[in-house]
Amino acid sequence: MKTKILFVCMGNICRSPTAEGVFRHLVKINNLQNNFEIDSAGTHAYHIGNSPDSRSTATAKTFGVKLDGQKARQVHESDFYHFDKIIAMDKSNLENLKDICPPEFQTKLSLLLDNASVPDPYYENNFNKVFNLINDACQKLL
Repeated sequence: MKTKILFVCMGNICRSPTAEGVFRHLVKINNLQNNFEIDSAGTHAYHIGNSPDSRSTATAKTFGVKLDGQKARQVHESDFYHFDKIIAMDKSNLENLKDICPPEFQTKLSLLLDNASVPDPYYENNFNKVFNLINDACQKLL
């Protein structure tokens, strides 16, 4: 049976698509594709249908990770039923998830980093730092 993981940030164009891409890459190089279903989403509807931010895509590419084919989407109620783990990139989005998650699925929610938030690179332009944080955390998660 596959472990189904959903990575979540605010708009689903920077952090969560990077986490999805990094985790997919790690799963592939470890030949574990049959063990996981991986996706990402945002708590807000700002960028639905958009590709990941070009800066996230370029940064990931420099590390050999592809974000190709991803399109931003918003978290849907059905995600709480479908996914085994729903991993927020920061405390604010974790709280947003807790507010909309049915009580019986609250245990599926967690942060990618232990008691810390992955900084949002959109305005701070710290894409390399964010990639490295996500990569390290995804290696631990795997």
